Amino acid sequence: MPKLKTNRGAAKRFTRTGGGSFKRNASHRRHILTKKPTQRKRHLRDPAYIHKSDEKAARRMMPYC
Repeated sequence: MPKLKTNRGAAKRFTRTGGGSFKRNASHRRHILTKKPTQRKRHLRDPAYIHKSDEKAARRMMPYC
C-alpha cells in the first residue's frame, strides 16, 4: 500500500499534542492590532484546541503526525 500524503496546509496550522488532540493558533492576531484591547490580544496568545467534531478530519489530513 502506498504512503499517504500529509495535507501541508493542515500541517502548518495544527500540531499534535501528547494526548492525541490538535493544538491551533487563535485567529484575529495578524493585523489591525492597534484598535484591539491589550487584554483581548493577550487572551488570543493562548493555544486553542480543535473541536472534538473536527478531530477526525484533522487526523485524516495528518496521518503521520
